[in-house]
Amino acid sequence: MKKVKFIVLVVLAIFSISTYAQCKKSNATEWMLSRCWSNGFKALPDVCTNLEEFQDQYNKNKAQWDAAFKWLADTDLLNIKAGKYTIEGTTMTVSIEDDTTGPFETKGSESHYHHVDIQYVVKGTERFGLLDHDSSYPKTGYRPDNIGYTFDPAKVMLIDSTPNRFFLFFPSDWHIAKIATDNGPEPIRVVVVKVDYVK
Repeated sequence: MKKVKFIVLVVLAIFSISTYAQCKKSNATEWMLSRCWSNGFKALPDVCTNLEEFQDQYNKNKAQWDAAFKWLADTDLLNIKAGKYTIEGTTMTVSIEDDTTGPFETKGSESHYHHVDIQYVVKGTERFGLLDHDSSYPKTGYRPDNIGYTFDPAKVMLIDSTPNRFFLFFPSDWHIAKIATDNGPEPIRVVVVKVDYVK
């Protein structure tokens, strides 16, 4: 019996190593679709996601990404109390935010230097804006990890959230959040996980 258990463990270990190696080798789209990064989390990255950057950051900081996706998979995101949480065993924070979307012109822009934002809209529809780098300029320094921009509104790409997608905002993703859709302002619940960005 012990011999059978040992063989099973060896086979599982080989399968895990093989799966992880395959996960690291595949191109970014195949890697994303394989879901080897997801740790049980069902949503997929939005189509605007830089998948090469996602794969690279995941491979550089696997423990944090795995913990983040496990927390998202295991938590009742609709019913947990709004507020800030720390993911157990890590230094990562999660914000559960209940808010209302508003007009584009009232929203500020931002990016982060030290973190990647995982943003997942679990209730309502949030519109995000992605700034054009050629026509946008920093208007402040980082305070402490946020910076704002002046930008040309006509050159902002607008994307609406869907329940089965999440957004990843890397330092190069200058963005605007909590914009109302064409249907007008609505209540939303957003989960924001801060993952360390590895340079």
